[in-house]
Amino acid sequence: MIPPTPERITGLVLAGGLGRRMGGVDKGLSLLDGETMVEHILRRLTPQVGRLIINANQNHDTYAGFGHPVVGDRIEGHAGPLAGLEAGLAACTTPYLLAVPCDSPFLPADLASRLAATLAAHKASVAVARTGEQLHPVVSLLRSDELPDLQAFIHAGGRRMEAWLKRLCWVPCPFDDCPEAFANINTPDELRAHQAGDAAR
Repeated sequence: MIPPTPERITGLVLAGGLGRRMGGVDKGLSLLDGETMVEHILRRLTPQVGRLIINANQNHDTYAGFGHPVVGDRIEGHAGPLAGLEAGLAACTTPYLLAVPCDSPFLPADLASRLAATLAAHKASVAVARTGEQLHPVVSLLRSDELPDLQAFIHAGGRRMEAWLKRLCWVPCPFDDCPEAFANINTPDELRAHQAGDAAR
């Protein structure tokens, strides 16, 4: 299996959460060194994929101002990342989708290519980033034709990404050389800490 090239991949930034640990603030629009976290992610992903989609359930106009299509959850009740993934897959026009969360602004510049190489080498449906023993299920490259299975899983009450992955042919992709690239910013304290240390990255 030949690894998918960038033009065959759509990037999806998952910014549809409620930001409870951030005090109800829209995490994707939180400022990190003068730029929103979504802008940091878009800049890193743009060279790696053919097109980009943003999943957001509030501040649609602000997100649309970044120049990419914005899709909201189609499943009611804030069903978490899987609902955003479902909306992104429904809007995806390429054979593959690369999903990333809006609170990981330091993702590696070779994220897509490494996930694609792993997915192809194992002839898998999904490749998931892993650092050490920690799996990052929301950072994943998957075949867009897995949408019907995801919809069936969600409609049956499924809400956890890890549980859905177990239904598929999935493979972990190691990023042990750059674990810091997968740092999440979930709280105001974490945001302040990364403000101070970002210049060294």
